[in-house]
Amino acid sequence: MAALAPLRFLQTSILRGLVQGFVAIVMAGLVAGCAAPNKVADGRLAPLERNSWDSAAISHWEGMQFPNKEPTRYTLDRQAPLDAQGLRSALRAQANSSASMLRTSLNINPEDLKHLHFSWLVPTLIQDADLATRQGDDSPVRLVLAFEGDRGNFSAKDAALNELTRLVTGKEMPYATLMYVWCNKRPVGSIIHNARTERIRKIVIESGPQGLKQWRNYERDIRADFESAFGEAPGKLVGIGIMTDSDNTHSQTQAWYGKISLQ
Repeated sequence: MAALAPLRFLQTSILRGLVQGFVAIVMAGLVAGCAAPNKVADGRLAPLERNSWDSAAISHWEGMQFPNKEPTRYTLDRQAPLDAQGLRSALRAQANSSASMLRTSLNINPEDLKHLHFSWLVPTLIQDADLATRQGDDSPVRLVLAFEGDRGNFSAKDAALNELTRLVTGKEMPYATLMYVWCNKRPVGSIIHNARTERIRKIVIESGPQGLKQWRNYERDIRADFESAFGEAPGKLVGIGIMTDSDNTHSQTQAWYGKISLQ
């Protein structure tokens, strides 16, 4: 009878309210094993290590659209603003009341998790965005990491969401999803819990207008950030994605993503 508990929970009004927003996350393709096997190469993707985006790098990333959402447009921009190294080619994201993701699969064991390097350029913030609320959960830039783990530790609500994900997609949702975000007002270092599930948490690495209209470069300790956000050691890193979205605030935004590399 205990195995039926998540299914009973699916019938409650609470879960019905959660489903609309959360399905977009689980359909983002950050479920273990959903990408083609040839996109995983010994835990590292060579195109990630390039100095800038090009057509070969993009071919290793998969566009993921969400149900009933207009997709964000991701294009290779060979005339992007120059970064500090004088590299011009970057990936441009343009959102118009839209949301979608570019993602790719990884297979990195916990003991091999080290540093993540990435960069982005944001011209303007989304005025009404608030990453802690359902109605304002938009961001000009996100870098998203998905991890495996023991789903037996899920709360009743998250167990039900996992069951729903399995029924809808044939895959289980990630054990944990960690996002690096630019927040309008919260201090750098803040950890924002997703309004719909405890299995998605966001680390604010930029806040407010300072740093707009210039390339921002980051080096993050994946293990330390996961432990800070979730209070436990990370499991296997199984997916990485980038996401620019403006669907909740019905606004327009754009940004550029630079190189991404895993140490």
